[in-house]
Amino acid sequence: MTSLRSLSSAPVLRLLCFLAALLSGCAKRETIVERSNREGIFHYSIGAEPSDLDPQTVTGTGDAKIIQALFDPLVSYETGTLAPVPGLAERWDISPDGLTYTFYLRANAKWSNGDPLTAQDCVDSWRRILTPSLAADYAYFLYLLRGAEAFNKGQTTDFSTVGAVARDAKTLVVTLTHPAPYFLQILLNSPWRPIHLRSIAAVGDAYNRGTKWTRPGVLVSSGPFILKEWTLNQRVVVEKSPTYWDRDKVRLNAIHFYPIDNIDAEDRAFRAGQLHATWNVPLSKVLPMQREKAPTLRIDPYLETFFFRLNVRKAPLNDARVRRALSLAIDRDAIASKVLPGGRQPAPTFISPLLVGYTPPERRSYDLAAAKQLLADAGFAGGAGLPPIEILFHNSEILRLVSEAIQQMWTRDLGLKVTIANQEKKVVFANRRAGDYQVLLGSWTADYLDATTYLDMWRSDSGNNHTGWSDPAYDALSNRANAIADRTERAKVLQQAEALVLEAAPIVPIYFNTHLYLLQTSVKGWLPTPMDHTDYRYVSLQP
Repeated sequence: MTSLRSLSSAPVLRLLCFLAALLSGCAKRETIVERSNREGIFHYSIGAEPSDLDPQTVTGTGDAKIIQALFDPLVSYETGTLAPVPGLAERWDISPDGLTYTFYLRANAKWSNGDPLTAQDCVDSWRRILTPSLAADYAYFLYLLRGAEAFNKGQTTDFSTVGAVARDAKTLVVTLTHPAPYFLQILLNSPWRPIHLRSIAAVGDAYNRGTKWTRPGVLVSSGPFILKEWTLNQRVVVEKSPTYWDRDKVRLNAIHFYPIDNIDAEDRAFRAGQLHATWNVPLSKVLPMQREKAPTLRIDPYLETFFFRLNVRKAPLNDARVRRALSLAIDRDAIASKVLPGGRQPAPTFISPLLVGYTPPERRSYDLAAAKQLLADAGFAGGAGLPPIEILFHNSEILRLVSEAIQQMWTRDLGLKVTIANQEKKVVFANRRAGDYQVLLGSWTADYLDATTYLDMWRSDSGNNHTGWSDPAYDALSNRANAIADRTERAKVLQQAEALVLEAAPIVPIYFNTHLYLLQTSVKGWLPTPMDHTDYRYVSLQP
């Protein structure tokens, strides 16, 4: 006979507990993910609270994730090749000279309130983003349209001079300033996605920021989902749209977006079965998960560069020698290999090497002797007399580690006094737009597969520049490249432009990123692009 004492071992107790649970009908409590797999609800962390859900004013990648669910593009992409495929436009014609695009919108394309989506909606949308009073950072994106730059700069108030015309309710004719082989691809991005102007005007001024139209019950959208809830600092909920033209293909019933800006909290939520996907992975977990070949770890190619903006309006950063010294004193190899695991690469240039068809200029990425000499030439030998420099970044473990590493390098090797400061993401964005910073750490993700997605940002007329730097020679190179049809010759001119801005150093590239995150194995049809566009129509959940 077995004694009671012999049953007290841990394995036997676990077995008894398991049998008792079976007999009592009390199985392990179902997690949120397990329940949502059956219900078709996708739970996704987007890293920070959205600044807004207005496609024409937001600039954050997390904000764009929600916008991609709410607003459809004219042209979508083939998930494998990234080739343009029909979206709101079922087809299009391109003139032989590459300047005129005629889009034929779907007869069944509707807004979430049931209104038909028309060509005039597209024209009205683009007029709004180009209206100077909106002060849209991405307005320069639309300078591809003939006459758009002059309208945005207030040189004319006649929008009929802009190359966007509704020939009829379903025919949109677009005329460009110059041939742009990437034009169809750029239409994927938030600023180009049509918005419902009438619903904005119904609640306030459509041409100024601050109108409360991006709220549940007010926001009218065109995408596969509609906005149902936005609880500040908790979640944004979108549900499958009953009016979407391609609704039969949409497998998810809802998506819950969570603004979790703490990587460890995000990781705990994922492991507790509360999230299907995270925005990041704790750095301490990356190498162990790689060794274990964890099926939930994703390391995707990503056209993203992390870099410093240097505010050239503020001394001592108004001196290019000081800016170049700061750049040359950063050991990018150490940051990419020792501080940040997960396949990141040092960035001696701004444009990612993943971009096909473009070769960045040759650059010295780390030269401590040259950095010290430049500081001495500027009158700050050994850092003496140089005012303290502050590095600003938004709440992020990764940005903090990078900032601390560079703080240590500049202090140890150049004798500088360096402080670091972190703020909420939307506060950092506001300070960036206002020029209220010295050195700002952030990133840029390519919006389309062409070098201009990186280089146009540093034109004098770019709404995303925010450094105070401009150079007519840089603008001239950019304009010259736009007029060149031969791709090889065009790439050479763009290479000269990148070399110019790197030498002037209003920006300091640090590393090329990869997209590290966690994804539950129950998620199917997850096909992100190197620009981080997501087509939620293809995403499904396996119970």
